[in-house]
Amino acid sequence: MNRRSHSISVLQATQDSPTFAQLSALVTESAARLQAIDSLIPTSLRKLIQAGPIDGANWCIIVDNNAVAAKIRQLQPAIEAHLRSKGWDVTAIRLKVSALRKSG
Repeated sequence: MNRRSHSISVLQATQDSPTFAQLSALVTESAARLQAIDSLIPTSLRKLIQAGPIDGANWCIIVDNNAVAAKIRQLQPAIEAHLRSKGWDVTAIRLKVSALRKSG
């Protein structure tokens, strides 16, 4: 077993591993997508959603509750069109209600 004798940062470890580098790129892209649609989301709902995983042309938005999901579902066509206009290949957005997040 070959052990490293020095510590490295998480960022460096991520960049040194192709798998982690790809995962890091997807996390960064998901956050960028959420930031890109910020102006489309009502101010009161912005803190109740977060970026979720990207799976090919599908993107997941994590929401706090069913009421937030219903409102985002109404905005979904505009969100998808906006993301495509920004150059992202988004064919579907999936909404997932988080059981872990608390509103407030």
